[in-house]
Amino acid sequence: MAAAVFAGVVTAYLLCAMQRVGYVRRVSTLHALTAELRAIEAAMARFDRAIEPYLAGLSPSQIPSATNLLHYLVLRRHDLRRAQPLLAAHGLSSLGRTESHVRAGLDAVLRALHALSDAEWVPAGGGVRLTLEDGEALLTRHTDELLGPHPEGRAVRIMVTMPSEAANDYGLVRDLVAAGMDCMRVNCAHDGPAEWTRMITHLRRAVAETGRPCKVCMDIAGPKLRTGELVPGPRVAKITPHRDAWGTVEAPAVIALVPASDASAADVTAEAILTIDAPFGADVIAGTVLELVDARDRHRVLHVFARREDVVLATLDRTAYVSPASIVRVLDGADSAERSIVAVPSGEPALTLHAGDRLVLTPASVPGRPAILDQSGQVVVPAHIGVTLPQVFDDVKRGEAIWFDDGRIGGLVRDVAPGRIVVEITQARPAGERLRAGKGINLPDTDLRLGALTDKDIDDLPFVVQHADLLGYSFVRNADDVHQLQAHLKTLGGSHLGIVLKIETRRAFEELPRLLLASMHYGRFGVMIARGDLAIECGYERMAEVQEEILWIAEAAHAPVIWATQVLETLARTGVPSRAEVTDAAMAERAECVMLNKGPFVGQAVRTLDGILRRMAAHQSKKRAILRPLQVAQAVLSEALVVGDR
Repeated sequence: MAAAVFAGVVTAYLLCAMQRVGYVRRVSTLHALTAELRAIEAAMARFDRAIEPYLAGLSPSQIPSATNLLHYLVLRRHDLRRAQPLLAAHGLSSLGRTESHVRAGLDAVLRALHALSDAEWVPAGGGVRLTLEDGEALLTRHTDELLGPHPEGRAVRIMVTMPSEAANDYGLVRDLVAAGMDCMRVNCAHDGPAEWTRMITHLRRAVAETGRPCKVCMDIAGPKLRTGELVPGPRVAKITPHRDAWGTVEAPAVIALVPASDASAADVTAEAILTIDAPFGADVIAGTVLELVDARDRHRVLHVFARREDVVLATLDRTAYVSPASIVRVLDGADSAERSIVAVPSGEPALTLHAGDRLVLTPASVPGRPAILDQSGQVVVPAHIGVTLPQVFDDVKRGEAIWFDDGRIGGLVRDVAPGRIVVEITQARPAGERLRAGKGINLPDTDLRLGALTDKDIDDLPFVVQHADLLGYSFVRNADDVHQLQAHLKTLGGSHLGIVLKIETRRAFEELPRLLLASMHYGRFGVMIARGDLAIECGYERMAEVQEEILWIAEAAHAPVIWATQVLETLARTGVPSRAEVTDAAMAERAECVMLNKGPFVGQAVRTLDGILRRMAAHQSKKRAILRPLQVAQAVLSEALVVGDR
């Protein structure tokens, strides 16, 4: 009996001791969490005393958003990854969804921590304290002002890029509006004022007929760096019949033979339209057999199946390489004279590049050429191609990365001289990649000193001011670009335009907080995540985290975000979506607008996206973030503020 009593006493003592240890640990954890968050609170309070330079010139309505953005940057200078799960374990907010109301969210957690520790909390004074409801209301208001009210049942708007066909096809525009398009995007890099006017006229008519509102966004082209023209290669047309997977001919190729004296008759459908020096005699009709001697001296048989005045249509069931001076003769008719081919379709010239090759970039005034090889196949003169913006020759440095054609070809700058940049190709498929004229060039490591507005943009601005609701600002890089655009708009009476900052370069991403603060001096604005160029600039492996950071920072500024590039692209092009892009479209619900690009099935893509966004609205609203320090937050705060935060 005594032993049992003793054992009970020992057990009770151990339980009390364990509880005491647990209590001590819990209190210690609470104290540590409180001290960590109080340090952040103190940093924000010190920052509030030095905030005036950032708020100078802002309209009073933007000061709460600007202050909240700056508080968010202070928060994201700290590493809260250890604190977040501890806060969650105590049933508290982990601060991962406080972008829209940073100071109030931090206050709420500190108030709860002090209550759990039975300690008195006196909040640090000063600063804007937006509630969760305040922050959400500001984002909603700014989104409505920029993009218009959202449709019933779907909070995320849909923007659609217009194809050129929209200028002449009212039915296409009406179908898009009826399917759920909330904003028409017109890309000023294509077509011209006449086509843009017809597109917008179609839209106004469709809005009136359907009763669905729809905004107009016009993207100015900006200083897009592209490859220059190439010297045309040998004029040889490869004509191939249609074959199945085993190489069996399923259908012959159709060839049109058009006399040089009747070139206007060449509006026929054929795999190749070949110009001959003289018309065939009247006896060359359906059923006539011709012989083609191609550029390799191979003899091919052509079967005539139709004749339209002097244009002869024939079929070819074997591959032929045709060049000027190839011969066509009649095999079974009275007209036995030969006809010489004097013109063939010009193939688009291209440079074939492999990893390890050298490519020389020159001013665009110099047409590009393929490499010159000696008899053993060794390169004597490397390939060269022009670039459309000569300013790059002053900014590019050795060792910097360069990408061509949407990232299909990668390289490193090996040498820079006046009017000459030598690139070593480091990324290309084993069989090589073909680089053509007019393809985009990205220089993610280079600090390009280019203005965001080109002469063409300035010429286009009067039309945009007169016809658009929003202006897409391509290749914006810094706050000065924002001020420059607004100065032009003020002169043109365009201060009413909403501005969409297209974040498509590494520099724009790094400058995003400053771009947002600069935009707050003016009217309505938002952000577009232009994921195509941005992925090349920042690296595909970083695209997901860059996208997240843009979403967080824009929400802290209560700025609407447009999620763009390759959304349901396969569906828009082919009519059948991929699984990955459906998931991507569902995740786009975290933005305020989603942009679709043009394609034959874009109407179907709009209807599909509309359904996805409506269903996702019941499942998701933004996401909780893991709060590691953000490099962009470190970069934006000035040295004076960093010193004041120590």
